[in-house]
Amino acid sequence: MSSLVVKRFVKTVIIIMLAGCASRPEKMVVESALNSLPQVPTPAVASNNAQNTQTSPNAAKVQDLHHYAAKQLTGTYANSIALQNFISRMVHQQGFSLSYLNGLFSQANRLDFVMRLENPEPPTSGPTKPSLGSWTRYRDKFLTEAHINNGVEFWRNNAETIQKASTTYGVDPEYIVGIIGVETYFGKNFGKTNILDALTTLSFDTVRRSNYFMSELESFLLMARDEGFDPRQPQGSWAGAMGYGQFMPSNFRSLAVDFNNDGRRDLWHAKDAVGSVANYFAHSGWQLHNPVTKRANLETDSGAIELSTYQGSEFWHTYPNFSVIKKYNNSNKYAMAVHQLAQGIKQRYLQVNALKNN
Repeated sequence: MSSLVVKRFVKTVIIIMLAGCASRPEKMVVESALNSLPQVPTPAVASNNAQNTQTSPNAAKVQDLHHYAAKQLTGTYANSIALQNFISRMVHQQGFSLSYLNGLFSQANRLDFVMRLENPEPPTSGPTKPSLGSWTRYRDKFLTEAHINNGVEFWRNNAETIQKASTTYGVDPEYIVGIIGVETYFGKNFGKTNILDALTTLSFDTVRRSNYFMSELESFLLMARDEGFDPRQPQGSWAGAMGYGQFMPSNFRSLAVDFNNDGRRDLWHAKDAVGSVANYFAHSGWQLHNPVTKRANLETDSGAIELSTYQGSEFWHTYPNFSVIKKYNNSNKYAMAVHQLAQGIKQRYLQVNALKNN
């Protein structure tokens, strides 16, 4: 008899609980999901911290909804039809939540200085000619004792990773270091511009390359979702480049690698950045141990490039590897700066190692 009473009591309790759940099912499901999933850490921006943990993409999506959900677009871009169309496309083509993107872009800021940099004032006079000594001035920004010494230090601190990347991807190690030196001074200058604000401004407040930057904004949102980044956190250049190697979001998605095998591609981490730069070079056709450039005689080398110094013009014969560097930045002065910095660092690195081994 007592057993029957207990069974009836338990049945009554279960019915009451089910009725309570039915009266507020959505709230219980959402709270349960948010409480049971881990919080997503923000990216290690401007940090060399190697303790980045792998997170579930589902956790990132739930947290994003929790932090950014909004019924409609508000803030600076509340009346932007172009942004509303972009959000709609991201919802239908990429599977984003409408409320999430409304909330995220409601926090976006228009950056006036980015607009000025993208759309500089036209010259007041006629067409300008290359100024005397332009290569000298450009070179002097990067070929300094500080750059060379910091490059040697970066190489020594990451020697095992740099050698592994060189072997894995077939890229001369000094050029991996040289790119990082020119781009971010070996991680000392990642840039301080909010990437989401920069790409939003460039996409919807400029004209010249708006379609390109809108594509990069799409890649950035996909990158943040894939890697578990809070999209309001990453900082970089005014044009949206990020990390040690200053990858644009589209290059991040296609060429960045998880070189430290922690389950996450993090270009603010030196190991992932080294591997990713090497992969970028390999993908662009780098030829291991092949020359980059050499001084040329204009009379016998009509295809040589000309660089202006205060002492007159320099003429250089270039090889395919020079063009590979230019795929990173399509400028002869940029590619030459990377080349000469790489060679300067390599020479000093070998000297330092030789002294320590004696």
